[in-house]
Amino acid sequence: MSHILSIMGEMFPDAHCELNHRNPFELTIAVLLSAQCTDETVNKVTASLFQKYQSPADYLAVPIEELEQDIRRIGLFRNKASHIQKLSRMLIDDYGGEVPKQHEELTKLPGVGRKTANVVVSNAFGVPAIAVDTHVERVSKRLGLAKADDSVLEVEKKLMKLIPREQWTDTHHRLIFFGRYHCKAQNPACPVCPLLDVCKEGKLRMKPAVNRKAKPTQKQIKVEG
Repeated sequence: MSHILSIMGEMFPDAHCELNHRNPFELTIAVLLSAQCTDETVNKVTASLFQKYQSPADYLAVPIEELEQDIRRIGLFRNKASHIQKLSRMLIDDYGGEVPKQHEELTKLPGVGRKTANVVVSNAFGVPAIAVDTHVERVSKRLGLAKADDSVLEVEKKLMKLIPREQWTDTHHRLIFFGRYHCKAQNPACPVCPLLDVCKEGKLRMKPAVNRKAKPTQKQIKVEG
């Protein structure tokens, strides 16, 4: 694990949250919108969204249909618009219009699951956390840090045991960058991966290429014969 952390630290020393935001509330909205959607698309939408809506009250001041149109480019936009308005109402009624700092309180908000809460507490409030998104899950399983059939929660718990607590947030970002820009879902960069030596899946992926290279073709056999 220390070897993996060291290599990822060298590859992505400045890994960070790529969702644009100016405060905990905007981060919460951005992460909610990012479910099954790329950060790039979310940032395009929030560029104008966060100018129009700057507080929970702003999101409640418009009809749901208007908010839906404002986030229409985001996947599942109708459900997310509903969550945003319900979340905004709950923040005003129960939390004085402020995003709560406690993980257990965040997960009470509509549309905010464990992953979103982890992202918010770590990035907005500086509390060490590991949020397991699709990149973190894929990389963890490929590197054998978790089993292929582990749930998202099981992956999170295993990473929390393997990684020193003070490194949770940085490692979360580096795992995401590693999965997003290097160990991609399709065509991972196995041939140039500095972690190939500890990656069982990577070694398996490389075997067919090695075998093809080593095995002579019929044409070569005829020429040599």
